[in-house]
Amino acid sequence: MTEYKPEDYIKYRFGRALETIGEVQTHIDNKFWNTAINRLYYACFYAVGALLALHKIEASTHAGIRQKFGEHFVKTGKVERELAKHYTELYEKRHKGDYNDFYDYDEETVLKLYPKSKEFIERIGEILSE
Repeated sequence: MTEYKPEDYIKYRFGRALETIGEVQTHIDNKFWNTAINRLYYACFYAVGALLALHKIEASTHAGIRQKFGEHFVKTGKVERELAKHYTELYEKRHKGDYNDFYDYDEETVLKLYPKSKEFIERIGEILSE
Protein backbone atom coordinates (compact mmCIF):
# COMPACT_ATOMS: atom_id res chain seq x y z
CA MET A 1 0.00 0.00 0.00
CA THR A 2 1.30 3.44 -0.94
CA GLU A 3 1.88 5.94 1.82
CA TYR A 4 0.71 9.47 1.05
CA LYS A 5 1.85 12.60 2.80
CA PRO A 6 -0.83 15.02 4.00
CA GLU A 7 0.27 17.57 1.39
CA ASP A 8 -0.33 14.96 -1.35
CA TYR A 9 -3.91 14.54 -0.17
CA ILE A 10 -4.47 18.30 0.02
CA LYS A 11 -3.10 18.79 -3.49
CA TYR A 12 -5.18 15.88 -4.79
CA ARG A 13 -8.44 17.13 -3.25
CA PHE A 14 -7.99 20.68 -4.50
CA GLY A 15 -7.03 19.31 -7.90
CA ARG A 16 -10.30 17.35 -7.90
CA ALA A 17 -12.13 20.58 -7.06
CA LEU A 18 -10.59 22.33 -10.07
CA GLU A 19 -11.19 19.36 -12.36
CA THR A 20 -14.80 19.01 -11.24
CA ILE A 21 -15.65 22.71 -11.60
CA GLY A 22 -14.18 22.44 -15.09
CA GLU A 23 -16.61 19.61 -15.92
CA VAL A 24 -19.59 21.82 -15.21
CA GLN A 25 -19.39 23.74 -18.49
CA THR A 26 -19.84 20.46 -20.39
CA HIS A 27 -22.99 19.72 -18.40
CA ILE A 28 -24.27 23.23 -19.06
CA ASP A 29 -23.55 22.91 -22.78
CA ASN A 30 -25.51 19.64 -22.84
CA LYS A 31 -28.33 20.99 -20.63
CA PHE A 32 -27.73 18.41 -17.89
CA TRP A 33 -28.94 20.71 -15.13
CA ASN A 34 -29.17 18.22 -12.25
CA THR A 35 -25.76 16.82 -13.06
CA ALA A 36 -24.35 20.34 -13.20
CA ILE A 37 -25.73 21.01 -9.69
CA ASN A 38 -24.20 17.76 -8.47
CA ARG A 39 -20.78 18.67 -9.89
CA LEU A 40 -20.95 22.23 -8.55
CA TYR A 41 -21.54 20.85 -5.08
CA TYR A 42 -18.80 18.24 -5.32
CA ALA A 43 -16.28 20.76 -6.66
CA CYS A 44 -16.86 22.88 -3.55
CA PHE A 45 -16.93 19.79 -1.32
CA TYR A 46 -13.51 18.70 -2.58
CA ALA A 47 -12.10 22.18 -1.99
CA VAL A 48 -13.41 22.22 1.58
CA GLY A 49 -11.95 18.74 2.10
CA ALA A 50 -8.53 20.07 1.09
CA LEU A 51 -8.89 23.01 3.45
CA LEU A 52 -9.87 20.83 6.40
CA ALA A 53 -7.01 18.43 5.67
CA LEU A 54 -4.51 21.28 5.62
CA HIS A 55 -5.59 22.17 9.15
CA LYS A 56 -5.80 18.53 10.29
CA ILE A 57 -9.55 18.81 10.91
CA GLU A 58 -11.34 15.50 10.51
CA ALA A 59 -14.97 14.84 9.62
CA SER A 60 -16.48 11.77 8.04
CA THR A 61 -19.85 12.91 6.68
CA HIS A 62 -21.03 15.67 4.38
CA ALA A 63 -22.88 17.28 7.28
CA GLY A 64 -19.80 16.97 9.49
CA ILE A 65 -17.60 18.58 6.87
CA ARG A 66 -20.04 21.48 6.52
CA GLN A 67 -20.18 21.86 10.30
CA LYS A 68 -16.38 21.86 10.71
CA PHE A 69 -16.01 24.28 7.81
CA GLY A 70 -18.46 26.66 9.46
CA GLU A 71 -16.87 26.34 12.87
CA HIS A 72 -13.26 26.81 11.79
CA PHE A 73 -13.48 29.06 8.75
CA VAL A 74 -16.80 30.92 8.64
CA LYS A 75 -17.28 31.80 12.30
CA THR A 76 -13.65 32.95 12.43
CA GLY A 77 -14.14 35.23 9.42
CA LYS A 78 -11.66 33.43 7.17
CA VAL A 79 -14.45 32.66 4.70
CA GLU A 80 -17.28 35.09 4.04
CA ARG A 81 -20.74 34.06 5.23
CA GLU A 82 -22.16 34.65 1.76
CA LEU A 83 -19.82 32.00 0.34
CA ALA A 84 -20.65 29.61 3.16
CA LYS A 85 -24.37 30.07 2.48
CA HIS A 86 -23.68 29.26 -1.15
CA TYR A 87 -22.01 25.97 -0.12
CA THR A 88 -25.03 25.09 2.02
CA GLU A 89 -27.40 25.96 -0.82
CA LEU A 90 -25.46 23.68 -3.18
CA TYR A 91 -25.59 20.88 -0.61
CA GLU A 92 -29.36 21.17 -0.32
CA LYS A 93 -29.91 21.43 -4.08
CA ARG A 94 -27.58 18.51 -4.80
CA HIS A 95 -29.43 16.39 -2.28
CA LYS A 96 -32.83 17.23 -3.78
CA GLY A 97 -31.65 16.73 -7.34
CA ASP A 98 -29.98 13.40 -6.57
CA TYR A 99 -32.58 11.86 -4.29
CA ASN A 100 -35.99 13.40 -4.98
CA ASP A 101 -38.03 12.06 -7.87
CA PHE A 102 -39.42 14.60 -10.33
CA TYR A 103 -37.12 17.32 -9.06
CA ASP A 104 -35.38 18.95 -11.99
CA TYR A 105 -33.28 22.09 -12.08
CA ASP A 106 -33.19 24.54 -14.94
CA GLU A 107 -30.69 26.63 -16.82
CA GLU A 108 -31.39 29.79 -14.82
CA THR A 109 -30.62 28.06 -11.51
CA VAL A 110 -27.38 26.53 -12.74
CA LEU A 111 -26.15 29.69 -14.42
CA LYS A 112 -26.77 31.62 -11.21
CA LEU A 113 -24.81 29.13 -9.10
CA TYR A 114 -21.89 28.48 -11.43
CA PRO A 115 -19.98 31.79 -11.02
CA LYS A 116 -20.45 31.76 -7.24
CA SER A 117 -19.10 28.20 -7.10
CA LYS A 118 -16.00 29.27 -9.01
CA GLU A 119 -15.60 32.17 -6.59
CA PHE A 120 -15.95 29.76 -3.65
CA ILE A 121 -13.20 27.50 -4.99
CA GLU A 122 -10.95 30.47 -5.76
CA ARG A 123 -11.36 31.68 -2.17
CA ILE A 124 -10.46 28.26 -0.79
CA GLY A 125 -7.44 28.22 -3.10
CA GLU A 126 -6.34 31.58 -1.68
CA ILE A 127 -6.55 30.24 1.87
CA LEU A 128 -4.65 27.11 0.90
CA SER A 129 -1.88 29.29 -0.56
CA GLU A 130 -1.49 31.49 2.54
